[in-house]
Amino acid sequence: MARPITLITGQWGDLSAEKLFELMSGIGYEGLELACGGDHFDVRRAMTEPDYCEKKRAQLKKYNLGCWAISNHCLGQVVLDQIDDRHKAIVPEYVWGDGDPEGVWRRAAEEMKDTARAAKKFGVEIVTGFTGSSIWPYLYSFPPVPQKWIDDGFKLLKERWTPILDVFQEEGVKFALEVHPTEIAFDIHSAQMALEALDNHPAFGFNFDPSHLIWQGMKPEKFIYAFPDRIFHVHMKDAGVQLDGVNGVLCSHINFGDSRRGWDFRSLGHGDVNFEEIIRALNHIDYQGPLSVEWEDSGMDRIFGATEAFEFVKKINFSPSKIAFDGQFDTAVKNQANA
Repeated sequence: MARPITLITGQWGDLSAEKLFELMSGIGYEGLELACGGDHFDVRRAMTEPDYCEKKRAQLKKYNLGCWAISNHCLGQVVLDQIDDRHKAIVPEYVWGDGDPEGVWRRAAEEMKDTARAAKKFGVEIVTGFTGSSIWPYLYSFPPVPQKWIDDGFKLLKERWTPILDVFQEEGVKFALEVHPTEIAFDIHSAQMALEALDNHPAFGFNFDPSHLIWQGMKPEKFIYAFPDRIFHVHMKDAGVQLDGVNGVLCSHINFGDSRRGWDFRSLGHGDVNFEEIIRALNHIDYQGPLSVEWEDSGMDRIFGATEAFEFVKKINFSPSKIAFDGQFDTAVKNQANA
């Protein structure tokens, strides 16, 4: 099972596509998960320029790179969020407009539909991203949060995302939600609630990223076993939990990279995720898609991290056995019987 080793380009948006493609090809990556925005992948150009996708494929091929998924996290985020000035920094000006929340989320929703159409034109079947969440601010129920507010949040998910997912289904493309804090689904139970709210829409599934689960106290591999037919894509990212009796998992409004935090993202193999169990779980569900490295380690040079991460994934990307360890006894018996 030769799962391709790729890298998501979102954290490398300061580099041109040409420079980034050359760099990652030189490290050894087999492909890239192209982030929508800048010149990595432009949804509007893909929709309006007849030869854009062909040229982008040629640019990848020049460096012997493939692409199995594109990413549009930021636009998906604003579809369901309670919009405020923070969102202006993560969306293009043509989506932000005058900043009126109704207009922002509607324009973002249309862009997500176009992302599905652009993915089809580009020849990929997966779009990774976020949904946002109108109820994330109510995570801790004090003042007490009426259950109706939570229920309404999942109803809003259905209302706003079903038309988007219908376009995905029409185009033969799947949307893989990265289960993540600030999203409608951030753990196993909320992921199940999201599926149910969407009536198990066939175009909706998950981008599995263990780094967002480990600091919550979960065993990330259990997410894979919980949703074996909904793991559409996989991010390879680590996180280290460093609780010292003073800090906590909510991290005290302290930004990433600060040693006082109770947890932080780490380059692969430098945190607490047991990636052997992840690979075994992926083998169990017969996942054969990309293993996409995501660099988010504030304490490590990113080129060093990307290089080391590629070697790490290459080393652990093992296939399941085709025979049980004691299967040779059955084979021996059969051979004797046929002698």
